[in-house]
Amino acid sequence: MAGQIGYCLQTGTLRAARAALHYWEEPCISGTAGSGAVFFGGCSMRCVFCQNHDIAAGEAGREISVERLKEIFLELQEKGANNINLVTPTHFVPLIVPALRAAKREGLRIPIVYNTSSYEKVSTLQLLDGLVDIYLPDLKYESAALSGLLSNAPDYFETATAAIAEMVRQVGEPVFAAPDGTQLFAAQMNDACEEADEDAEFLMKKGVIVRHLALPGQEADSKRVLSYLLKTYGERIYISLMNQYTPIPSVLEKTLPKLAQSACITGLQRRLTEDEYEALIDFAIENGIENGFIQDQETAQESFIPAFDGEGI
Repeated sequence: MAGQIGYCLQTGTLRAARAALHYWEEPCISGTAGSGAVFFGGCSMRCVFCQNHDIAAGEAGREISVERLKEIFLELQEKGANNINLVTPTHFVPLIVPALRAAKREGLRIPIVYNTSSYEKVSTLQLLDGLVDIYLPDLKYESAALSGLLSNAPDYFETATAAIAEMVRQVGEPVFAAPDGTQLFAAQMNDACEEADEDAEFLMKKGVIVRHLALPGQEADSKRVLSYLLKTYGERIYISLMNQYTPIPSVLEKTLPKLAQSACITGLQRRLTEDEYEALIDFAIENGIENGFIQDQETAQESFIPAFDGEGI
């Protein structure tokens, strides 16, 4: 806001690359109608495997006003979105807050999802207290060596865990809406899903889903992340264990030569194997994680990268 360009490569003006119905989040977020995802330009991290590199590097997107962002929220609601999904929003929070407040005054009533890497300050999140219903944070690494090499953030774990603690404090335990509108808590969800029809839709209305993207060759670190989440939060959160790591050659070729001398970097040029993912699922189950999401192996073959073509902006 002082006229400088931040580490996120953005200025004090909002930039967004896409605002559209998005169907590739967890089922309780996307549902069948889709999540109203707004992809913001720039990022507070430098992950060498970033799937959204074009917007993270600030190379895609259009500048918009706070007023226009408010309109986008209302337009997505009008299109039938299950929620408003703020994707990589951290560095624009001071501008997103007034847009949300204005939209709520004008009839925005669907849940607000904050979709983040978790590399942010607690004081930033406190600006959102009472505005966000669902937090969708990552917990990428436990190892400072890994987070330093792969995301240029050796303090990632302590920063992200403090942020997630604030998220849980704000929104509390998960709450879902059953197909008939009944409110369900996490303890009721497994039974409800088993008894419901296969295509029944249970949408999250409040709570925290922590995502962990399993990386090839990094099983030990993934297990430490899962153990931390279970020990710290038990069933107060959901854990989404993802297998969709996708090597982006144009991104990796710029960074892998710098990492080649590190003994802890193996396998980034390939996808996660079925055996690697199954080992993590088994670990999660054996250690008592019940509230969570896993992906079919086929999802690793799909593209989760939308076209950042300015749609809806």
